[in-house]
Amino acid sequence: MHGDKMARDPVCGMTISKDSAAATEKYKDHTFYFCSEACREQFDKNRDKYATPAAMMM
Repeated sequence: MHGDKMARDPVCGMTISKDSAAATEKYKDHTFYFCSEACREQFDKNRDKYATPAAMMM
């Protein structure tokens, strides 16, 4: 959807560059990219809410 260099933050929905993501986290064999540490912290509080099949395709 966004090409190999772009990702969507699963918490806020912002499109970000994988190279300049503020944080990343590996979960269920998928790397998630975040625009900020705050979004990564929110993800950690409820991973299954944000780690949807649709989010893993982005």
